[in-house]
Amino acid sequence: MKTRILLIGSAGLVGTAVRAALEKSGAEVIGLDLRSDGKEFGDIREADTIAHAFQGCTGIIQLAAVSRVIFGERDPANCWATNVEGVRNVLSLALAQNPRPWLIFASSREVYGQPDSLPVSEDSPLKPVNVYGRSKVEGENLVHAARFQGLRATVIRLSNVYGSTHDHPDRVVPAFARGAVMGSPLRVDGADHTFDFTHLDDTVRGILALASRLEAGGEAFPPIHFLTGQATSLGQLAELAKELAGSPCEVVQAPPRNFDVSTFQGDPERARLLLDWTPRISIREGLGRLIADFRAELDGADGVAIR
Repeated sequence: MKTRILLIGSAGLVGTAVRAALEKSGAEVIGLDLRSDGKEFGDIREADTIAHAFQGCTGIIQLAAVSRVIFGERDPANCWATNVEGVRNVLSLALAQNPRPWLIFASSREVYGQPDSLPVSEDSPLKPVNVYGRSKVEGENLVHAARFQGLRATVIRLSNVYGSTHDHPDRVVPAFARGAVMGSPLRVDGADHTFDFTHLDDTVRGILALASRLEAGGEAFPPIHFLTGQATSLGQLAELAKELAGSPCEVVQAPPRNFDVSTFQGDPERARLLLDWTPRISIREGLGRLIADFRAELDGADGVAIR
């Protein structure tokens, strides 16, 4: 049987890159996303819009979500409807298939809230502090229940994925990269807040390694991190963007948002032990690539080199 993977959330940052990598490997990919049209349109909040895509799939990668903390704060009802009830729909449809496909569910470092100690392992307590984090914990609980019913499913926890100029423009890494190229002020909401920034290419490698194992019939793993294990503060990130862009832009200090986690650094050891996966792209290299990509796009758009 040819590998046929249902990729839910196929038009997002991670989904777009995962799709390209899967197709390059020879897999048939069925995409579903709210931002797609025709047969690839699907809203996980409404099971009847996605049911047709499950038939014949050997695996499912569930990336679709209200995927930002600030979106969850602005519209908690939609966040819960998508990240919990939508996931419930996906799992119910997966369990109804014969044979049942394997499933990868993308969760977030937000499930840990404010960690008690660093680095954070996958076995650390889940203590989310915002709507988005709480919705992801409940999504994980639904996946664990589906595993109990026989679904080969693994939760992956991602951390501040970046690496594309087509990301949300106000997410911190693309915002700093583009702002540094343009010479615009870089607003830092909590300079001491520290995160584990993970490049998109490393994230995709991890997802594909896990998908390959599950496709080959391997047992599902417990929750697993795909992250660097390195901490970078927002203040350091802003200064690095200035340095790499050779930009005189101003760094503007602002107070942190009250719904943000202030510190996170994860432990990638489980991914190394179970999948032989390690991150390859440092924040310096990844941010440098992104700055170069923004510069090339802006040069092309304006017809004038931006230096």
